[in-house]
Amino acid sequence: MTSLPSPIKAGGDPGDPGNSHSPTSGNANNGEAGEPGEGGEGGEGGDGLQAGLKNRHLSMIAIGGVIGAGLFVGSGAGIAAAGPAILLSYALVGLMVVLVMRMLGEMAAARPTSGSFSAYADRALGRWAGFSIGWLYWFFWVVVLAVEATAGARILEGWVPAVPQWAWALIVMVVLTATNLVSVASYGEFEFWFAGIKVVAIAAFVVVGLLAVFGLLPGSDNPGAGFAHLGDTGGFLPEGPGAILTGVLMVVFSFMGSEIVTLAAGESADPQRAVSKATNSVIWRIAVFYLGSVFVVLTLLPWNDPSIVKDGSYVAALNSIGIPHAGEVMNVIVLTAVLSCLNSGLYTASRMAFSLGRRGDAPRSFARTNARGVPRAAILSSVLFGFVAVFFNYRWPDTVFAFLLNSSGAVALFVWLVICCTQLRMRGIILRESPGKLVVRMWLFPYLTWATIAMIVFVLVYMLTDDTAREQVLLSLLVAAVVVGIALVRNARGRRTPAGVPKGEAADAADAAD
Repeated sequence: MTSLPSPIKAGGDPGDPGNSHSPTSGNANNGEAGEPGEGGEGGEGGDGLQAGLKNRHLSMIAIGGVIGAGLFVGSGAGIAAAGPAILLSYALVGLMVVLVMRMLGEMAAARPTSGSFSAYADRALGRWAGFSIGWLYWFFWVVVLAVEATAGARILEGWVPAVPQWAWALIVMVVLTATNLVSVASYGEFEFWFAGIKVVAIAAFVVVGLLAVFGLLPGSDNPGAGFAHLGDTGGFLPEGPGAILTGVLMVVFSFMGSEIVTLAAGESADPQRAVSKATNSVIWRIAVFYLGSVFVVLTLLPWNDPSIVKDGSYVAALNSIGIPHAGEVMNVIVLTAVLSCLNSGLYTASRMAFSLGRRGDAPRSFARTNARGVPRAAILSSVLFGFVAVFFNYRWPDTVFAFLLNSSGAVALFVWLVICCTQLRMRGIILRESPGKLVVRMWLFPYLTWATIAMIVFVLVYMLTDDTAREQVLLSLLVAAVVVGIALVRNARGRRTPAGVPKGEAADAADAAD
């Protein structure tokens, strides 16, 4: 979902506290327990996270999670680097995401919780793992907030230059912070419409583009060469087989966000159904939105057409058809994708902070909710860091902000790796404690899980051999090492969870129900 391409460059475009100490359900409508103690704590009158997301919200969050601004603005660079072979890069990363989502879906369907993979890692791998990956994931998304706010501000400044860019960034962050503070339902409603626009835009692009490819679109300016452009300029692998791996590094981060639905499911009436549906549909979502749209671009234009990089792949494709004002149309769609990413990024960061607070791994105030089930402190702390990062982007884009970007860039791969390792242990825990909840199963377990781990490790190692990606992965590893070190020190000192929340396995979502 994020629009951060790899490698990440500096300056890139883009309540009332509750008092309940007893565990309350994050999805009480169907009797499943949410995260232990998911009610407000330490204050007065809170009811905990509420099941405010409807099925249509979850459906669109699942679909929109794989369509980020990175797909629209980053695919051109990948095409220029790998040619038509970029399709294989997208297919390889897509396969990896499908397998990771299947593993995460297995755990989330059995034990839905706002902490998702962080809570599962806490249970399966240890407190240090849940603490570390939870904070790294929070860090990733609050940096994304700054990137997306800046990207959206640049588009809006182009439309209304009288308002400075920093003011536009402030406006969009304030508006979306307000929607998240109102209720989880308001977040879901905004995301429903944002994702809907993206889905309609991509679907229309694929249909119209394919008609033009085969010369069936009336009035099209495109010659309608069919599949000829896939091999008429240096073949399908014009830059050689190695370009496929280069393409993988450039597109892998645009897939981050697929996992958001598993965090949101804990605030829905039927989380098991939502997670199962999202997991089962991830294959066609990636096939249509990523492979389908990039395939259309490659069949409408030769891969080395200068306009693909100059104007952006989708704008160039629309221009080749003769769509009037293609650039303006695409700016509207990209702005929608940016606002969607901002909206979901703030939601995701706040819910991860909430979960960390519930497990004693963050300030206790993060675990408090108001009467509407909103973790206000978690939201405000997340957006505050986002505001600070926006300031860094304007004040020190090539130093401080560059460090933030690069040190969070490989977190997506770390998250996926932890999900894989966690699932290896969680399968046995679920079978032992609640086998009836294992409604989604990872295929060919454990062989495909180990194969996915090998794929992710290979990508990380390959990044170390790439001059443009090396700094990114090294800085990310440095930050990860610091966070893990803090987690190990905390464990050694015997830090405990808040009152009323059992330590260790109680951090897992369904233990309160079991």
